[in-house]
Amino acid sequence: MRPRPPIPGRGILSGTGLIITGLTATLLAMVFPIWSYADRSGTGPSVLDAQTVTTRFGPLSALDREFITKVRLAGLWELPAGQQAQQKGTTQAVRTAGQHLVDGHVFLDDRVRDVASRLGLELPNEPNEQQQAWLDTLDAAQGTTYDREFANILRLAHGKVFGVVAQVRASTRNTLVRQLAEDANATVLDHIKVLEATGYVDFDQLAHDMAAASTPPITNSPAPPGPATDPAPALPATPAPRRAAGHTSATARPDGEQGMEFPGPLT
Repeated sequence: MRPRPPIPGRGILSGTGLIITGLTATLLAMVFPIWSYADRSGTGPSVLDAQTVTTRFGPLSALDREFITKVRLAGLWELPAGQQAQQKGTTQAVRTAGQHLVDGHVFLDDRVRDVASRLGLELPNEPNEQQQAWLDTLDAAQGTTYDREFANILRLAHGKVFGVVAQVRASTRNTLVRQLAEDANATVLDHIKVLEATGYVDFDQLAHDMAAASTPPITNSPAPPGPATDPAPALPATPAPRRAAGHTSATARPDGEQGMEFPGPLT
């Protein structure tokens, strides 16, 4: 049997059909992510509304609750790190930075425990895994290696949390959280300055570390308000020295000069 001759134009039509099918698939692939993300119920304002609870101090969002937890966690590891720096630091600048960490986080820990109590939030009582690893690194270091590790680990940690504090201060609708964010902002900035004043911060490495990864949540957001026990101070065994009466407010802007006392009432 002789083969049937091809029908004129059929090959052209088949090729055109493939092109049209390919273009359609490409268009759908481009449109689907836009549609799927635009209509998702798990992003944007819907999440804010779903995870925000009402308090007499104003709405309390999940970000607000996470911030409160992070302030507490910061004190749980930076207080002992500051005390250690006062003992192991080989320069006065490192020891001064350690004193600022102690002063600042004694003040902030007292503030955050008060805020959490008034909002009915539970707080952690131990550093998280990453923070404990930092403390272990500092425990093992000696001499100028310790000075360098202390300055860079603490400077990196403060740099990461600085953006979170700013975001909370800019967006929170809760008056207690807003006041805590203002205190935290002054404290973190002061600590950044005194850590840099040690002369050990590697700014090139710091920039790479900050760019290498986003800042993940340090812990899961605490549950919405409910019955809560009052946690103990972050470092009850070694109380910080009390300041003389008339010391300036903790929200005053620190000048960052080496040897400056932290501007905050610690009593």
